[in-house]
Amino acid sequence: MKNYPFLDYEHIIDLSHSYSSETIYWPTEEGFKLSKEFGGMTDKGYYYSANKFSSPEHGGTHIDAPIHFAKQKQTVDQISLKKLLGAAIVIDISELALQNPDYQISVDVFTNWESSFGKIRDGSIVLLYTGYGKFWPNRLKYIGTNKIGTEALNELHFPGLHPDATKWLIENRNINAIGLDTQSIDYGQSKLFETHRLLCKHNIPFFENVANLDQLPPIGAYVIALPMKIEGGSGAPLRIIAIIPKKDYLSFFEITTNI
Repeated sequence: MKNYPFLDYEHIIDLSHSYSSETIYWPTEEGFKLSKEFGGMTDKGYYYSANKFSSPEHGGTHIDAPIHFAKQKQTVDQISLKKLLGAAIVIDISELALQNPDYQISVDVFTNWESSFGKIRDGSIVLLYTGYGKFWPNRLKYIGTNKIGTEALNELHFPGLHPDATKWLIENRNINAIGLDTQSIDYGQSKLFETHRLLCKHNIPFFENVANLDQLPPIGAYVIALPMKIEGGSGAPLRIIAIIPKKDYLSFFEITTNI
């Protein structure tokens, strides 16, 4: 283990929801479909199973690539792997967010967090814990409505990141990526998707519908977020994990954050 400290950890936590017929998508999307191609014994006497699936890019635990809201910016396959790994900081705003489904994370949230844990370091992956992950996959509690189609859009209610806080983060900190445990980085009632547009303009990828953020400490975890490598994709399903290393190896993860 001495030569491979990243293999020696206390915990490894899956931050991705499984894809199924219950996976939550934007109300205007069709959702995830899995079709069985074959399952059973073949005529040659061995078991064989194969399926096919279809899915929009944006749904379930997924990544938004910068081209999603910014012309000629990076597609999923163009995002550097260096942007998809880093030391995680986890900001818990669940107490406020659970009281107000239209809550927007402000600049004060970041500055208050830094007062307790220190300045957000270069290369960090910022994870915003709203508490809404516990509602998955209950659509009514998670996004505010069971309706589908365009008529559902005015009924969307869930927390997000305020554009002013996004601008502050872009101008004052140098993060690799940002994610949260809601359906969108913009709050549910957003019509202009300003936070999407700001992050995409600056080639900062972000993760939506991240799971199990309640299991992470404010600092000390290391995140690996690997999307399906869709050529030209504006987004993709994401398998994201957090590694909590043993204390002896924290310095290793601090070093690799800035590789």
